[in-house]
Amino acid sequence: MKRYCLALDLKDDPQLIAEYERWHKAENCWPEIRKSILDAEILDMQIYRTGNRLFMIMETSDHYDAEKKGEMDALNPKVQEWEQLMWIFQQPLPWAKDGEKWVVMEQIFQL
Repeated sequence: MKRYCLALDLKDDPQLIAEYERWHKAENCWPEIRKSILDAEILDMQIYRTGNRLFMIMETSDHYDAEKKGEMDALNPKVQEWEQLMWIFQQPLPWAKDGEKWVVMEQIFQL
């Protein structure tokens, strides 16, 4: 099993943040999005927030391939629709590359 930690910012607007959180409640997340996550061999995903900063933890199988996940997402119209909707609330980190949303974090400590 592998673990990935990623970060992304939300637009610093309390109403947008509340709406983003509403979309991420279990009853509001689209089943096609959940399926696309599981189909990519992501076994668990959690998102945390402080202020407007998001932190995602992904636990994946050893076969997970981020590039393949990106290709699968690009070919999935429902995932593209979801990503466009989420982009209303999100903004790239200042150091993100062009077109990059979630930025993989580097582990710097382990107990």
